[in-house]
Amino acid sequence: MTETIDATTTAALLDIGDVAARTGLAPSALRFYEQRGLIEPAGRNGLRRTYQPEVLDRLSLIACARQAGFGIAEISRFLMAGPGDTELRQRMAAKADELDVMIARLTRMRAALRHGATCPRERLVDCPEFMAAVKEA
Repeated sequence: MTETIDATTTAALLDIGDVAARTGLAPSALRFYEQRGLIEPAGRNGLRRTYQPEVLDRLSLIACARQAGFGIAEISRFLMAGPGDTELRQRMAAKADELDVMIARLTRMRAALRHGATCPRERLVDCPEFMAAVKEA
């Protein structure tokens, strides 16, 4: 349940528009995260939601988890996980392994592109080093 906040308290709080501007998220995304229990408003300033400044850290964590490929339900569990949640921790370890594979592939792709950018051959497809790097990537 949200409460209306008086003017003396609002100085430390962030308006939903401020949070949106600082995070690059649309206000609708913030409301969605709120509906899913990922963030919680501090109250309202008039008709606008307000948040504690710590919500920015929570949203950074959510963004990181989303970029790693976790879904909203998994992130919700992630935010509430305790030391005994072995299933979630196994999922996190598996996701880290997936990222290792992706990083290795991207590293090979980067090497191929760097070689291609400096290759003296007229046509890159005639360069055996470039083609080998592309196949490896």
